[in-house]
This record gives sequence, C-alpha cells and structure tokens, in this order.
Amino acid sequence: MSSFCRNIHFFLLVLTTLMAANPSTSTSSAPAPAPAPTKDQPNSLFGTWHVHVVNGLSNNKILLVHCKSKDDDLGERHLTVGSETQWHFRLAVFGSTLFFCFMASESDHVHVRSDVFWEDNDLFRYCNWQSCIWTARDDGIYLKNIPDNHDVFMHRWEMGSMLLANSTSYRLNYTWDPWHKIV
Repeated sequence: MSSFCRNIHFFLLVLTTLMAANPSTSTSSAPAPAPAPTKDQPNSLFGTWHVHVVNGLSNNKILLVHCKSKDDDLGERHLTVGSETQWHFRLAVFGSTLFFCFMASESDHVHVRSDVFWEDNDLFRYCNWQSCIWTARDDGIYLKNIPDNHDVFMHRWEMGSMLLANSTSYRLNYTWDPWHKIV
C-alpha cells in the first residue's frame, strides 16, 4: 500500500473516532451542574454534549423514562423526585444527531414522547452549547434556558397510560419511529 493510501486511511480513522456519537449514561439523585463554557460555541462540532432528564414531579411520584437515538437505546429508568438520568455524546458527522425520550407518570396516568436533543441553533442556545436540562413537572415537560436562567414549557402531558403491567415491573409500550420529530 502506498504512503498516500496509508495517510488517507489514518486520517479517516482519526476523523471517524472524533466524530462518532458515543453516548454514556448515568443516573443520580441530583442534577449535575453544567460545566462553564470556555468560548461562545464550544460544542458546536467537536465538543461533548450532555442531556439531563430530571424528575420534578410532586408528591413522591415516580417518573419512568426511556431514552433512545437511532443507534443507541439508553434503557428504561425509574426516577424518584429530584433524581435524574443523564448521558453525553458527540454530534454525528452529517448533522443528524437526535435523542428522544418516552416519559410517563403512572400515578397520574399521563405520558409524553419528546425529542430531547436535535441539531438546531435555538436548542443549542437554550442549552448554552453544552447541556440540555429537561424537567418533568406536574403540568408538562420543561427545557432549561440556561443563558436566561429560566425554564421554558415545551410539552403538555398526554392523558392515558403508556405502561403495561409485567408482574413486578413496568415496561414502556411504544413504537420506534426514528423519523418522527416533535418540536
């Protein structure tokens, strides 16, 4: 193989490694503070993005959350009040990064399907170019506008249960449709 071909292969390997979306998830009892940005748009292409989904429901209600992307199923979580699930990732090469979550409060018999990350400058600004913080409250789903320090109402709960009883646990019942976008 010529030196030119080896250099091209090496370049493609490095580029693929840098651009690959590699989400990592965790669950904690309190929302982690977002790291301070180092410049105006630090994560627009190569940086790491963070998404947080927080249970802000009242009366000790459990929030069931199941988040996905086209390539990654981040699993089902049962969040107590004040706790969160979070993950981080890098943007896809061709501007197609999308994560969405199904959320439900069985005690209220409500649910919602919400996109929680998509490539859009308005979303990037709300997330301060690094961390999108979504909070489920009794009246719906909110996105934290970090630069303006307030929560923006984004989705109303839909009535009806999304849950199917399965002996000792619950499973979210939905159909995967990667092209359906809710904004």
